[in-house]
Amino acid sequence: MTTIGLIGSGNIGSTIARLAVDAGHAVVLSNSRGPETLVGLVDQLGPQARAATPSEAAAAGDVVVVTVPLRAYREVPVEPLRGKVVIDTNNYYPDRDGHIGVLDDESTTTSELLQQHLPESRVVKAFNNIYVSHLATLARPAGHPERSALPIAGDDDAAKQVVTGFLAAIGFDAHDVGPLSEGWRYQRDTAAYVQPYAVPGTALPDWPARPLTAEALAEKLAAAVRYRDS
Repeated sequence: MTTIGLIGSGNIGSTIARLAVDAGHAVVLSNSRGPETLVGLVDQLGPQARAATPSEAAAAGDVVVVTVPLRAYREVPVEPLRGKVVIDTNNYYPDRDGHIGVLDDESTTTSELLQQHLPESRVVKAFNNIYVSHLATLARPAGHPERSALPIAGDDDAAKQVVTGFLAAIGFDAHDVGPLSEGWRYQRDTAAYVQPYAVPGTALPDWPARPLTAEALAEKLAAAVRYRDS
């Protein structure tokens, strides 16, 4: 049993926690408001879950998921994450995060920013391109014909293997896009972002999910266009 630490326990974080618990993992949840605000979620998840501070969740996790608004990435604790595999779910929304020049000019990517902040951690970009309700409902066992794939990117191959194993345990295939610098291929508003997992012609709040195979995902990733070229 692996312990999954979560820095951030909003919609994505809590959904990952539920999938992890269902797969037999222990989870340590945290947020910016304090462990006492997570009592209800911990009660729902059961005895394999507990609440902590971000530093405690970082220290406890064998794998740690960072799922905070991008504007807060510098608040992620550095020391307890040294040497660890860190899954980054961040996306850049200027209306929420404020404008970040190196992202506006596309000279770097969101996960590369987190990797710079965590120089001795091994960051893997994942869960960035799927809507939370789809993440919650598309998990399927290995070999199932409707098993969906999620893209991952990272500069450390061993870390990507760890994340691939975690995704497999919670019901998804992983599609390796390459280094962190290639993570732009499934950033906000690209062909592989969110919509491919939605039934065509539907819109929020309904947006029923459909499976997306690794082959179909690869086509979307290949069709990605940088913002400056769109």
